[in-house]
Amino acid sequence: MLIAFHKPYGVVSQFTRENPSHRTLAEFGFPPGIYPIGRLDLDSEGLLLLTDEGELNQMLLNPKNAHHREYWVQAERIPKPEELF
Repeated sequence: MLIAFHKPYGVVSQFTRENPSHRTLAEFGFPPGIYPIGRLDLDSEGLLLLTDEGELNQMLLNPKNAHHREYWVQAERIPKPEELF
């Protein structure tokens, strides 16, 4: 199963609450055995893929399977060159 989810601002990309003030994916009622493919920061929002397919998760996240990734972001100001790396 593959789920495309728009992660809201203020939600961590995990199911376990490590900080009592943080919202987690557990509150959204996903089926059991689903895990995020990747992470978005607490203060980020956007597309987060979740799956119950361990092989897909390994293929995409295991460092042995390194692959090109491209991210599109919207910034609130123009970043300084040294902030881009």
